[in-house]
Amino acid sequence: SSLLLSTLGGAGYDGESIGNCPFSQRLFMILWLKGVIFNVTTVDLKRKPADLQDLAPGTNPPFMTFDGEVKTDVNKIEEFLEEKLAPPRYPKLGPQHPESNSAGNDVFAKFSAFIKNTKKDANEIYEKNLLKALKKLDDYLNSPLPDEIDAYSTEDVVVSGRKFLDGDELTLADCNLLPKLHIIKIVAKRYRDFEFPSEMTGIWRYLNNAYARDEFTNTCPADQEIEHAYSDVAKRMK
Repeated sequence: SSLLLSTLGGAGYDGESIGNCPFSQRLFMILWLKGVIFNVTTVDLKRKPADLQDLAPGTNPPFMTFDGEVKTDVNKIEEFLEEKLAPPRYPKLGPQHPESNSAGNDVFAKFSAFIKNTKKDANEIYEKNLLKALKKLDDYLNSPLPDEIDAYSTEDVVVSGRKFLDGDELTLADCNLLPKLHIIKIVAKRYRDFEFPSEMTGIWRYLNNAYARDEFTNTCPADQEIEHAYSDVAKRMK
């Protein structure tokens, strides 16, 4: 049976190109990794077309239509795709290790608090909280997974050499985390002159491996899109 999926993502500030939306990018990555042909329609949220209002009243993209049914919850869309696009025809993308799903799950919240803060004297606390969350993620990426240890059972594997959260292949966990991590990297540098510390080798290895993959780079919005999306959020500190 042929599978026609239409996904709707928010448009960028020119009203057409893909806007800064980690949820949309997450879905685009999943579909790309599944090897599915899909149509992307971007929506200018300032001039939302009437038929979109009818399709999913009161909600913003991304949504997906499948067999005439509209799905709007990103987590539910992800579950639906994993269930519907199953082996042998489509690869399974769920991680082997449950911890991969929750690794880095508080990083984006800590970043949001850091970037929204406008009080100079509070900056250090917010930055510390963000660094703590990043360190936890870095530790996970640098800790060998059980199968890495088994594969080299004769020698001690002290630091993981894996490419992504759950191993050497991209999984649903990466589709969720990578778009957010990329936003943090761009926005924190642009508005707070903050960079991921060079000693966080796990995070840098992870990002560099992601930038080598089309599924990630070709679904990323342009840097200017990301910066523009945060221009009102990241106010100057006083």
